[in-house]
Amino acid sequence: MKTFDDRRKEADQIIEGFLREEKGYDRTLIEAMNYSIRAGGKRLRPVLLQSFGRMYGADEKRLHPFMAAIEMIHTYSLVHDDLPAMDNDMLRRGKPTTHARFGEAMAILAGDALLNEAFTIMSDETKRTLFAEDGPLLDECFGEVYATSFISKYAGVDGMAGGQSLDVETDKLGRDVTGEEIHYIYRNKTSALLEASMLAGAVLGGSGVGKDISLIASAGKDIGFAFQIRDDILDIEGDESIIGKETGQDKRNGKSTFVSIHGIEESEAFIRDYTEEAKTHISNLENVKDEEERIFVLDLFDALTERNH
Repeated sequence: MKTFDDRRKEADQIIEGFLREEKGYDRTLIEAMNYSIRAGGKRLRPVLLQSFGRMYGADEKRLHPFMAAIEMIHTYSLVHDDLPAMDNDMLRRGKPTTHARFGEAMAILAGDALLNEAFTIMSDETKRTLFAEDGPLLDECFGEVYATSFISKYAGVDGMAGGQSLDVETDKLGRDVTGEEIHYIYRNKTSALLEASMLAGAVLGGSGVGKDISLIASAGKDIGFAFQIRDDILDIEGDESIIGKETGQDKRNGKSTFVSIHGIEESEAFIRDYTEEAKTHISNLENVKDEEERIFVLDLFDALTERNH
């Protein structure tokens, strides 16, 4: 079985194939888009999408456009997160952020363009199956429509953007967030896109997913929550040379987090509990076609919540 690092490298190659050539009047915009994507990262979302697709027997090539799209959406959110109006970060993964490299205006446009490029890629793939030479490939088309629906929903008001909005609003007001608000922010800002990746991959595998959908959704919510709590702890205890950005920002900015409310020891216990819940959901999936992929996901969940970057 391939390691996560092997799969991350594979995802890098797949995503690279969907990047635009840097030429024409909009060359600088495309350079900024590609720079943002090529800045690196775990490629967690495309790897999860690919793994869940394989778990349910998806044709490998059908997964590729959606892998690229989910990473473009994630990257656009980071480009905008780093802007002065939001987190005002100058470094990400040890490199200048997009606005530090290209200016604030071009960074905003690069984020906008990456988001729209993601939907162009997904809709083009859906059109390809709907208008195939031999007639509509309806089973494939249904999977692509559902995958696009999951991704669009959880990237927007009902997911990542909704969670970010409350995060920004509470920061602007300069008040502590409640436990209920923290849960809303984490479930949406972080968990939602992980959940979308897993669900999209599964439905691209065809109609055999069935009632496993609700278990996959629950697993995404739980592992996303654990993932974000680990991020909070790394902001306190992490090594900047490994993380690739400044630590201690939450405290300097007076930002309330799960860890500032519960403390590190209790937060570590929550990470363990949420991770075990997520693994239980995956273990209970009934329609899995590739057991090796299930094992990979279970191991990956442990690695994500024990990571040092």
